[in-house]
Amino acid sequence: MDNTETKPNLFSRFPKLRYAWIPIVLIALDRLTKYWANSVLREREYIPVIGDAVTFRYLENTGAAWGSFHGKVDILLILSALLIVGILFVIARIPANKRFRPFTLCLLFIVSGALGNLYDRLVYHHVKDFISFDIIHFPVFNVADIYVTCGTFLLAFLFLFYYKEEELDFLPFFGTKKNDKNDTE
Repeated sequence: MDNTETKPNLFSRFPKLRYAWIPIVLIALDRLTKYWANSVLREREYIPVIGDAVTFRYLENTGAAWGSFHGKVDILLILSALLIVGILFVIARIPANKRFRPFTLCLLFIVSGALGNLYDRLVYHHVKDFISFDIIHFPVFNVADIYVTCGTFLLAFLFLFYYKEEELDFLPFFGTKKNDKNDTE
């Protein structure tokens, strides 16, 4: 009989670390597309993708979506950093079981997009946007924005249709634990 003990590895001690590759890949893809936009689109007016309905056009955005916070890069840096720290705090609290894997993945997409745009704001003092839906006059956006938007919508779906309130006790301001405290007072 083999009586050797298996040493716990880093993933058994910190199971969520096995997802660390996801933000690395997502941020790398965001950086590559922004590099492409800067090197190819900067000198062109636009590149049609689907006629003139969807185009690639280079834009340096000093604000957030729909022109909000225009020129307020410092405020957006602070808000982004707080959002990232808050999301990482929540990820650390998520139970490490399969049921919460979609929740973790949504948050990883959101934090990846936030980090991608935070990098642009820190280094360039603007975000490089380049995807444009001209048919509906939607704001020009980038791949990091897609991560944040898709992650947020999927997270809302999970909250509305997948998780029960009592399953979310690990979240601040959620779950039934806060209600139990109020009932006993």
